[in-house]
Amino acid sequence: MGKEIELKTAPADYRFPTTNQTRHCFTRYIEFHRCVAAKGDEVSDCERFAKYYRSLCPL
Repeated sequence: MGKEIELKTAPADYRFPTTNQTRHCFTRYIEFHRCVAAKGDEVSDCERFAKYYRSLCPL
């Protein structure tokens, strides 16, 4: 068979308890860009924020 694909999304955030995740999406997007601005483009620490906002935000 093929490799198993593991699907994940952003962890629950107590700041966004409702089902409308628009603000959660926006907050994760801003966190990612703040991290990149502070640490640079090549830092892997910011990649988790990128994964979070990509899983929450519509294309």
